[in-house]
Amino acid sequence: MTTPSPMMPSTNSSTTPVTIVVVPRERFSCTQASLESIFEHTPQPFNLVYVDGNSPGHIKRYLEEQAQAHQFKLIRTDLYLYPNQARNLGLEQVTTQYVVFIDNDVIVSPGWLDTLVQCAEETGAAVVGPLMCQHEPIHEEIHFAGGESHVWVDKTGRRRLREKMYDQGHKVVEMSDRLQRQETELAEFHCVLVRTEIFDRVGFLDEKMLNTKEHLDFCMTVRQAGGKVFFEPACIVTYVPGPPLEKSDLHYYMLRWSNAWTLASLNRLREKWDLAEDGYFQSKYKKLGWRRHITITKPLVNRLTLGKGNNFLARALSKLEHNLNTYLTDRHSHLQQRYANLRATHSKEAAPEVPVSPATPTFSKTA
Repeated sequence: MTTPSPMMPSTNSSTTPVTIVVVPRERFSCTQASLESIFEHTPQPFNLVYVDGNSPGHIKRYLEEQAQAHQFKLIRTDLYLYPNQARNLGLEQVTTQYVVFIDNDVIVSPGWLDTLVQCAEETGAAVVGPLMCQHEPIHEEIHFAGGESHVWVDKTGRRRLREKMYDQGHKVVEMSDRLQRQETELAEFHCVLVRTEIFDRVGFLDEKMLNTKEHLDFCMTVRQAGGKVFFEPACIVTYVPGPPLEKSDLHYYMLRWSNAWTLASLNRLREKWDLAEDGYFQSKYKKLGWRRHITITKPLVNRLTLGKGNNFLARALSKLEHNLNTYLTDRHSHLQQRYANLRATHSKEAAPEVPVSPATPTFSKTA
């Protein structure tokens, strides 16, 4: 008896309830492991839309080969994308009852998709988030097990944000008996199932949320519109964070966690929800660039000093890195505007092959 092979993505949306939309998170070097885990552990039919935001050449070729072999839709841009920008590009292709947004550094486990759909079907949830783990070995350490995200008003009348992630850092084996399906206030975009009809009420994802807290904004928007958010611990997936493992990851990683993108996102969140610029935001301002420091600057200093470290060198390299980061984000902003102008001009001459969201670059389509 032969072992059945993993299910191929479906091309018949009338009989397929789910579209998986894969988008870049912060690097490209986990692309193959992530995509192969989806193929291996998703036996039921599904549609797949893969948004490739300017990956390096070898990743681009790999994705083209996989799109041809597995017959899924590949959207390629020649410009790095903001996360919600990439998700909206994928969302425009979705005609199924559910969409799953998943980052390109997430490894799934057997039964993951069925479990998310089952939760949505049994609860009527608009959004379902899994038990999200972090790091390797996979599926062992909890990153997120539901959480809180809401606006509250203090005694002085200031509107403030409450954000809390449950059980981060705990071991799955220690918490498994205590975790249960429940309504929650928060799910993360690492991996999340969304009932597609909710977008008729809330519109597309907010592309002014450039790189952080977009999951808070989305979940609060859904709940404000009357949708429910559920946590489903029977579904376990793991995101494998950086550092950027290859040189070709560095440019996008630095943009993804740039000071400019983070500040723009925090300002958008504060203004959109009329929030006070309190300690929550002040603490975020003080930590600007912390990911880049931990994953790029600090390791470089350690290599240059043979592991001894040097505070003076660290400060000097940090200043250089911040200047480079400003240059990269300014350059990217100009490129984004150029592409937006080109697309606007093109749309007057002829309708594009596939509609794109405002401020998104042109792209090619496979499959």
